[in-house]
Amino acid sequence: MGKKSRRTNRNKSKVKSNKKKLSGANGTATEDKSQSTENVEDILSIGEETETSACDNNDTAAAVATNGHAKEEIEKAEAEDAEVEEEGSVPNGLTESLSLLTDAQRKLALALCEAGQSHLFAHWPKPSGISSPSSQAVAKIKVRFMEQLERMDAGYESRGGLTGYIENAKVLLAKSQAGENPLEGWKPSVPTGNLFEVGTKDYAEMEKVGLGEVGACGFVLVAGGLGERLGYGGIKLALPSETVTGTCYLQYYIETILAIQTKYSASGVKLPLCIMVSNDTSAGTVSLLSENDNFGMDADQITIVQQGDGVPALLDNNAKIALDTKDRYKIQAKPHGHGDIHALMYTHGIAEKWEASGIKWTIFFQDTNGLAFHTLPLALGVSKKHGFIMNSLAVPRKAKQAIGAITKLEHQQTKEVRTINVEYNQLDPLLRATSFPDGDVNDKKTGYSPFPGNINQLVFDLHAYGKAINRTKGAMPEFVNPKYKDEAKTVFKKPTRLECMMQDFPTILEGKTETQFVGFTSIAADLCFSPVKNATVDGVKMQENGTHPGVAATGEADQYEAVAKIMRSIGCKVGVPDPVTFAGITFVPGPEIVLHPGFVSFPGEYQNRFSKPSSVRISANSSLVVSGRCTDLVIESLDLRGALIIDCEEGATGGVIRDLKVCNQGWHKVAVGESEEDEVLRMRGYRINKTETKTITFKKDGTFVESGDSEPLPEGIADLLSPGQTESSEKTKECMCTIQ
Repeated sequence: MGKKSRRTNRNKSKVKSNKKKLSGANGTATEDKSQSTENVEDILSIGEETETSACDNNDTAAAVATNGHAKEEIEKAEAEDAEVEEEGSVPNGLTESLSLLTDAQRKLALALCEAGQSHLFAHWPKPSGISSPSSQAVAKIKVRFMEQLERMDAGYESRGGLTGYIENAKVLLAKSQAGENPLEGWKPSVPTGNLFEVGTKDYAEMEKVGLGEVGACGFVLVAGGLGERLGYGGIKLALPSETVTGTCYLQYYIETILAIQTKYSASGVKLPLCIMVSNDTSAGTVSLLSENDNFGMDADQITIVQQGDGVPALLDNNAKIALDTKDRYKIQAKPHGHGDIHALMYTHGIAEKWEASGIKWTIFFQDTNGLAFHTLPLALGVSKKHGFIMNSLAVPRKAKQAIGAITKLEHQQTKEVRTINVEYNQLDPLLRATSFPDGDVNDKKTGYSPFPGNINQLVFDLHAYGKAINRTKGAMPEFVNPKYKDEAKTVFKKPTRLECMMQDFPTILEGKTETQFVGFTSIAADLCFSPVKNATVDGVKMQENGTHPGVAATGEADQYEAVAKIMRSIGCKVGVPDPVTFAGITFVPGPEIVLHPGFVSFPGEYQNRFSKPSSVRISANSSLVVSGRCTDLVIESLDLRGALIIDCEEGATGGVIRDLKVCNQGWHKVAVGESEEDEVLRMRGYRINKTETKTITFKKDGTFVESGDSEPLPEGIADLLSPGQTESSEKTKECMCTIQ
């Protein structure tokens, strides 16, 4: 054995002996709690000028190394401790560095070593014992590392912290390696439910029941994502849901909730909104709200809950935690999944607070689905009628389509019954292994799988929901899905992690008094589901394979089409344009109809807003915008062939559009290329040129102003016009534009 190996083994310590050192450590713990994401190289490569400034200010947290001394210390320690530590051992560098840490950090570090994670500290150099900028820089790096571990530990507190994560991971990884089926013992069957269609008697009756409940809802927005994948630099909530008005998703959601509150809530009741953010989206979400005065919502209505640093990535079946490949003083973190929302609802006591304020239902929805609220009263009506604790909004699903499927499961031994989401990659083998020899296939009559698709829009009875998460601290069951390199399943292609999903809530329900009250409400996706989640280039490939592309252009187009479909369902004559293709994505471009939720929110309200629907005609290439201030406007008869904006002054009441004919050059989509600077336009592949627009504004004195009058356009309307565009008061020769 060489000299280095003898020294390493001779100095190796066990956790038990170091626990005495923990209680007797008398060094001063570093108090810097910053969540710095600096790379080690960044900390160690700052020049002499910065070093002098830091030392002059006696700021040890900002102390930096000079002449590469600290970097040399670290590299030397890494070379000396290159041998794999014995499980449960404490590396020398950690033993000698305990005095740098707080009591909580020491306990956590030693507990991790005992749990087989000694490799996390194997490269730590021993402190030199001499105070210098380089030694202070190394200390800062170590403390920063422990602070990340502390945050991860706190984020998993309800399940036992990081040591609990490691133990859970070992169990799940062993089952995965052994090829155990997580659904072993469960027999699937087709769930019982109803498929609704807007415009039918069944839809109207069920929606009417739900409209009696919608004023007592709390809303939970799961919004942890950035727009980078889409080619957008900000948070996804800041993306415009459509480019006619530029209304971003968060604004649209809040304005819809406020419209519901105004129309349906009891006097004095405020409908609350909880937004789950991640470390990546927290600052952007807070900034978006503050810069826009919460889009009109009172601050005490909004609660922001934040996921932690994620969970550690795992290297192997022994659940060894992975270090960042570019920074060995940083844990490689991965998202734990949106199932964390239930634990956050529990730890913040949100369900109890909401119930005490008169809220009866909780609605979960995701960040970039502009169709999220059209069918809310329908789902609430179903929940009310059947007494559902949990109701999943579902869509007809093609066999083997890559979305989860609502399935009824019965355990063959316990006879427990669940109606729950089964992931698409698990459904077909489960069906084939039981009573469906052909697996997941389409029904010959409907053309769809009998197992409807889950879209993660969930309705909960708030009292029962709160009771369940209080019992379990909101913890959802976890799963692991490692990708293996070898047949023996011992080597991962890349690090894996434990995950959890919010739709697995039925697993925490107990007994028939709870489990039997889980169901679903099914309706066509074109009225309730068009998420924006893919980059355009990926969407092109998906569309070529017959799958909805889920890109910005289709998200916008589907919003227009959903409104047009509702209008057609009550008898309005709304044209259908030919499909167009921009940036490789083909979609139906309009008519571009944007009706503010303050004007109309749900299908059941349209008849009152369009009182003579057969007298409302909108051509295929037209554009119609009605602002949110027009809360009691009625459009009785309209013939629109062009672009029309209708607005109302603050405080204006009434207003009827009757026998109005509008004919102008309107608005047109024009292609933009990859060189387009505006990323919102670039990701769509087009811009809207607003060539000619008619604007009508109802004033609070009972009069109205048409576009081209001497008075300026009201605030908000001018912003809808293209730069440099001016309105003309000259009426077109093709048709007269009048109000009677």
